[in-house]
Amino acid sequence: MKAIWQGVVLAESNKTINIEGNHYFPPESMHQEYFIANDEHTICPWKGVASYFDIKIGNNLNSSAAWYYPDPKYLALAIKGYIAFWHGIEVVE
Repeated sequence: MKAIWQGVVLAESNKTINIEGNHYFPPESMHQEYFIANDEHTICPWKGVASYFDIKIGNNLNSSAAWYYPDPKYLALAIKGYIAFWHGIEVVE
């Protein structure tokens, strides 16, 4: 699987975990130069508190386009630190 935005591969792995239609990429698969941590957080009742990254390519910024669970609840431990995408980021095989 690849996560792509503006023709740039943000993450690539054959070890994603699909939960609720979202592919979660292992942290080592991300090209970190495009990710900027931000202060946004949301809460999922069964996964826990999500943290977010902005994605920046050149002068283009996609705010809170990636999320992850740094300290997930027990039922979601398999995706600890894994990154998922939205806001126009394509996830393809």
